[in-house]
Amino acid sequence: MTTNLDRTGPRDLAAKLPARLSLTPKTTLAGRLDGAWWPYSRDLETELPALAAALDETWGRVTRVTVNPARWPVVPHTVAVAGRTLHVGWFTEQDPDKLILLSYTVGRWDLLVIPPETEPAASARLMAAAAIPGSVLAAGVLMANEAAIGRGVRDAQRQEAGWEDEGGACMSPFGNRMSRTAQPLPGNGRR
Repeated sequence: MTTNLDRTGPRDLAAKLPARLSLTPKTTLAGRLDGAWWPYSRDLETELPALAAALDETWGRVTRVTVNPARWPVVPHTVAVAGRTLHVGWFTEQDPDKLILLSYTVGRWDLLVIPPETEPAASARLMAAAAIPGSVLAAGVLMANEAAIGRGVRDAQRQEAGWEDEGGACMSPFGNRMSRTAQPLPGNGRR
């Protein structure tokens, strides 16, 4: 199987933008995850330098990274990061939604990897959930929960759109359609 990466758009974008990262606050409560990372693309060679640079300041020098190759089309053996080499490995047994980072000085961190194509609202929910101190939820569980929340939101939007399309739209006293936000609240009208 041959994999082609478009190295124009996402590579240029990721190189110029900071890593989108949410980290668990330093507390005594250890959880299953140490935060979340939302890359701009699925190109590890482009994405890892910004992540390592962001973590160098707060956690120390990252020396190794492991991923599950199911989510990454190409897994390079090494990535150049600020004049040094970051070693990259892969394990099919590792949770596909997790990235493991290793450092000589501090140890190991596990980050939820939010797919690049995820909508901002869903990413915000996932980043907040992954950064809760002491959380026992694994990366795969958080992703499954978000998928269920996303389905619920889409179902509610479809139901409301159907209600509006079937004649359930609110009408003003002048016969014009009104949005629900334009309606006065019950009990706030004049008598």
